[in-house]
Amino acid sequence: MTARQGASPSRYGAGRRSPLGLGGTVAIHALVVGAFLLIPREVIEQFTPAPPITTYAVPDDPPPPLDPVDQQIDTRLPAPPQRPTAADPAVPLPPANPDLVGSSSPGDGLIPMPPYIPPPPPMPDPVLTEATIDPRALAAFQPDYPGAMIRQGQEGKVTVRVTISAEGRVTDIEKIAASDESFWLATQRHALRKWRFRPATRDGVAVAATKILTVRFTLTDR
Repeated sequence: MTARQGASPSRYGAGRRSPLGLGGTVAIHALVVGAFLLIPREVIEQFTPAPPITTYAVPDDPPPPLDPVDQQIDTRLPAPPQRPTAADPAVPLPPANPDLVGSSSPGDGLIPMPPYIPPPPPMPDPVLTEATIDPRALAAFQPDYPGAMIRQGQEGKVTVRVTISAEGRVTDIEKIAASDESFWLATQRHALRKWRFRPATRDGVAVAATKILTVRFTLTDR
């Protein structure tokens, strides 16, 4: 009993609180309340979460209203039979380009022809002039009259073809016709020695040519 009494004062002293500790507690609470009152409203405003997203089924669009004309069609009548479509008329293709060539093999491209080069113009016909008797030899052109023909009083003529060189001389003589052989021989000898011509020309250049002449023998000339 004595021991319990000695312990009671000890527990009483421990249960009593100090005034200094109580004042410190009050001061701390006051600071906390003051700090809370000084915090801006935006900071202390309570965050309210957004409401949850709700989904719903979207109904299909209603069909468009029928045209008044379509509404008047009697569906009980059978549909008219379909007629075959007429074929389009054939369209003629343009003519093929003559400047392009190709083959019938698939994939072969058209190869252009080389450019057309017109042929050169035709050469003009050469300008020819016939051989003519040289006026300077005209006085000695008549052959001598054969003496036998003079005594017999016979006249005649000789037709010859002479070849005339580019220098105007007779290089050959051919008998075509003669009334007598003596007239032909006299003409042949005289032509090769005495006949002179102005030669024929081709585009202004002297060339050899032939010429047919007739020599007449008449007694009135002597």
